[in-house]
Amino acid sequence: MTAEQRRNLHAFRDYVRKILDPTYILSYMTPWFRDDVVQHIQAKKNNKGPMEAASLFLQVLLELQEEGWFRGFLDALQQAGYSGLYEAIESWDFQKLEKLEEYRLLLKRLQPEFKTTINPEDILPEISGCLLNQECEEIIQISSNKGLMAGAEKMVECLLRSDKENWPKTLKLALEKEESKFSELWMVEKGAENVQMKDLEDDEMKTLDVHIVYKEEPESQNLSQNSCSSEVPPTYSPLKPRNYQLELALPAQKGKNTIICAPTGCGKTFVSLLICEHHLKKFPQGRKGKVVVFAVQVPLYEQQKSVFSEYFERFGYKVSGISGETADNISVEQIVENNDIIILTPQILVNSLKDGTIPSLSIFTLMIFDECHNTNKHHPYNMIMFHYLDQKLGGSSDSLPQVIGLTASVGVGDAKNTAEATEYICKLCASLDTAVVTTVRDNLEELEEVVYKPQKFFRKVESRTTDRFKRIISQLMAETEALAKSIFEELGTVTLENLSRIQNRNFGTQKYEQWIIAVQKACMVFQMPDKEEESRICKALFLYTSHLRKYNDALIINEDARMKDALNYLKNFFKNVRAAGFDAIEQDLTQRFEEKLLELEGISMDPSNENAKLKDLCFILQEEYHLNPETRTILFVKTRALVDALKNWIEENPKLSFLKPGILTGRGRTNQTMGMTLPAQKCALDAFRTNRDSKILIATSVADEGIDIAQCNLVILYEYVGNVIKMIQTRGRGRARGSKCFLLTSNADVIEKEKLNICQEKMMNESISRLQGWNEAVFKEKECHFTVVRDAFRECFVTKLHPRPKKFGSFDKKAKIFCARKDCLHDWGIHMKYKTFEIPVIKIESFVVEDVATGAQTLYAKWKDFNFEKIPFDAAEMSPWAQDLNLQGVDGLE
Repeated sequence: MTAEQRRNLHAFRDYVRKILDPTYILSYMTPWFRDDVVQHIQAKKNNKGPMEAASLFLQVLLELQEEGWFRGFLDALQQAGYSGLYEAIESWDFQKLEKLEEYRLLLKRLQPEFKTTINPEDILPEISGCLLNQECEEIIQISSNKGLMAGAEKMVECLLRSDKENWPKTLKLALEKEESKFSELWMVEKGAENVQMKDLEDDEMKTLDVHIVYKEEPESQNLSQNSCSSEVPPTYSPLKPRNYQLELALPAQKGKNTIICAPTGCGKTFVSLLICEHHLKKFPQGRKGKVVVFAVQVPLYEQQKSVFSEYFERFGYKVSGISGETADNISVEQIVENNDIIILTPQILVNSLKDGTIPSLSIFTLMIFDECHNTNKHHPYNMIMFHYLDQKLGGSSDSLPQVIGLTASVGVGDAKNTAEATEYICKLCASLDTAVVTTVRDNLEELEEVVYKPQKFFRKVESRTTDRFKRIISQLMAETEALAKSIFEELGTVTLENLSRIQNRNFGTQKYEQWIIAVQKACMVFQMPDKEEESRICKALFLYTSHLRKYNDALIINEDARMKDALNYLKNFFKNVRAAGFDAIEQDLTQRFEEKLLELEGISMDPSNENAKLKDLCFILQEEYHLNPETRTILFVKTRALVDALKNWIEENPKLSFLKPGILTGRGRTNQTMGMTLPAQKCALDAFRTNRDSKILIATSVADEGIDIAQCNLVILYEYVGNVIKMIQTRGRGRARGSKCFLLTSNADVIEKEKLNICQEKMMNESISRLQGWNEAVFKEKECHFTVVRDAFRECFVTKLHPRPKKFGSFDKKAKIFCARKDCLHDWGIHMKYKTFEIPVIKIESFVVEDVATGAQTLYAKWKDFNFEKIPFDAAEMSPWAQDLNLQGVDGLE
């Protein structure tokens, strides 16, 4: 080893200390290290940790005088799997390792949430390439011996030392594949330093409101294979389409871009088969169509693939598909090229368009969007349609595919009246480039014979008059909040503004959980000059908020189930905390809980504290099964923890144990609660269909997310309400004639919300009927944005960087624009970049409109209220930047 190499290794020793666990390479260093030195280093790791052991290892290493030790050290790194560190030392270039530092800092602060959220055994197969073999074995062993929380903590420790430059992205993909909510915190696309809060301003580039994502079942149960049976599926027998299904298919078969809106259970999937079949058969000899069908989640993808394969392969068409589960092992390019019908989860196509694997949407002749109401904001459906509209508006001569959307409900957003609902639906039509919304109108009687609308009942139940359990847990939460606030008292300022608004959040509510998420996201971007201090503060806040989340979960369980179920939930959590790292903060929080444990156990066993909601639920079930012993029930609840709690309650209740409940939950893993795998979901559903002894299925929202469910005649919404889309989807589960739907709640606001949904459904239907009377020219009028393109206008405004810049496909929201007069500086709108073109997008409410002929001045709140002459651009007169845009100009603005 040269003197320069020795100096370099000493200079870059901090990188080695952060990454290397020397005990993994000691066996390769025996020619240079004595046995007593090896034992000393191993003891140092056991007592002080790998970083102190690495410091001792380096000290010994740099004192060696024997020949060849430096090459021996490099060889040991390579053999042990430290490829990144090996490469950096051999070239004395540590840039790749340096780039990982921001992700290490982010993971350090997220570590408390990681270990309470992630099941390490689920994601280990996906990220094992970023870890050493010995590390993977240790994670498995610790998870088995000490529990999942301890295993997750070990995984964090290993990732923090990983020298593989792709580990942040690999972790992100693994989290997304497991549908973990932690992936929302682990953001790598723009780097940890640039994580932005996902806020939207009311006055800027409004997109559709966020919906809970609901998916719909194939609705053709005789097309679906038995999901958990070893029997050979029956031979396919053709179905004769009903008249209303032919009516729904007709506009699409005429080649129109169409949104088909029809109730759950009417057979929309079969309608899509009819459209697809007609489309493929219309091509002349020598030409072929190519259809892509999108399904928003893997369970629905699996079903659609099965249905389309069974239907079309008998005609000789080739059907295949790719989902997030299979994307790593399949060539997207080959699947698309070699098949006539391709079933995809939409993110697959988004990724393929982004990396150029699929050069253009012109490769397809028909795109079918199942559950198309999700086409908004940053949903993959909207990303696909951005590409579509870019191609359409960009003047490309390549043909575009026909677009078909399917949904049980287009929704109305926050509309307060039919006019606003119409606007909302217009935005969805614009996003999907459709001018036709198809519903059943001519064959309504036939539809009503097939789809039964269950009778709806509202049950208001009184909550417990006194709740000592809630009082004690609330006290523990208040203490934990105070500890969190004390972190900032050390700094003399409240840096995270969300903390000061904590009093507006009620314990035991979803709003409180939203506050926790907001604080955690704010912690992700919290900056201090002292990075170690920053890491300490953020880690402490994540610990406090993770415990607050658990207490909040327990209060929700207590509110809707038994006290003992809520207490068991907390006892299991603190048991796992003890088995993991158990630092000073966790010791303090655990001690506070255990001081109250004896009192909590006494309260939870007191029969006088029985939940009144459970009494009423028991009454409903007893009554309905007395009237009809063959009743089949779906019980919808908000959380997985409630699924488990209510299942235990039914099984332990002698009046209800005959129901033999089954359960159905989502696939994602959150808060150490195991999700159900796709095979487990299929088996649960198959058992509910075929086992007549199992009379009730307890489910979270996954039951209205597109999985094929047997017909039921009783739907119970247990403190379960959402928007109008959710209402229509859940109601559609009660399909048998004479079905009933109960909403059981102790909150009058929940009943009012559901009544509002009923009104909004009526508004939605009226709006659709109104839209169906429009021609395509009226639709196009509704799809415009407005900009001033005269060069002189650029001198009238100034720009300031936008506080929350965002990207919408090829549109980049970069800046705010203001009146250039220094005595005014009024907000005029935003500055967009479309591809290479700079565009001011103006707000009509920021201007006074003057009639140049009469001098009359008017204020308008919305562009749609402003009736003015639209002057179409003449391509010959357009400037080069404007030729690429299909926008309309506005004169007469002051």
